[in-house]
Amino acid sequence: MAELVEVPAPPHDAVLGQIAELRRIAIVPALNEEETVGRVIDELRAFDPGFDIVVVDDGSTDRTAGIAADRGAHVLRLPFNLGIGGAVQTGYRFAFEHGYDIAVQVDGDGQHDPTQLPAILAPVVAGQADLCVGSRFASGSGYQSSFTRRLGIRLFALVVSAVVRQKVTDTTSGFRAVNRKGIALFAADYPHDYPEVEATIMCVKHKLRLLEVPVEMRERGGGASSITALRSIYYMTKVLLAIFVGLFRRYAVPLEKEHRR
Repeated sequence: MAELVEVPAPPHDAVLGQIAELRRIAIVPALNEEETVGRVIDELRAFDPGFDIVVVDDGSTDRTAGIAADRGAHVLRLPFNLGIGGAVQTGYRFAFEHGYDIAVQVDGDGQHDPTQLPAILAPVVAGQADLCVGSRFASGSGYQSSFTRRLGIRLFALVVSAVVRQKVTDTTSGFRAVNRKGIALFAADYPHDYPEVEATIMCVKHKLRLLEVPVEMRERGGGASSITALRSIYYMTKVLLAIFVGLFRRYAVPLEKEHRR
């Protein structure tokens, strides 16, 4: 079930203490993010040096993979561009196969601020949620993107809230944390193209506990978004169709076999 939790973010040190004994990984999907991926990795290490980091290079034509490797991250180079869904699922598959207990998803463009991670990690490590999503609309402050994209996000939120019968506010946020159950689900099956909206419905259909918490996001640190105003209209149409199809789709069963290094 989805629920919006508006509580103060827990102290940084408190969260680090809670996750200290857990195997944890940050999944960073990236496409031509040479301007920002190094800073994202540095910020994740500053938050918690114990986080492993896997950068999934989704067919980049620039130095994204090289910069990530130079920073000491695991780098998975896809032979061609699979899209955000394929890149994210690759990261979750890596997390599952290597036995991680908890994973966070952080975009490679710098919009997601790792200092906000305590807010999305706390409900997961406390056993209150299997998936916790950072919502940029819960607090009404911070970077809110373009008007067209905000309109689409709010439309998706209304539709998805009606489908799952719980309030959700930011169904396109890729800033999230999951436990082992969530890792197993997303490793087995993750929607492609524009996946976050359908992934929300998929979680509820698999009876994962889903929470949203308020976060602030930043403007992308470099590069350009692939979603223009015209593509936003196409995006809204396609995602609404995906929501409808998702109501009848049979999703893959989450992976169960344990993998430990």
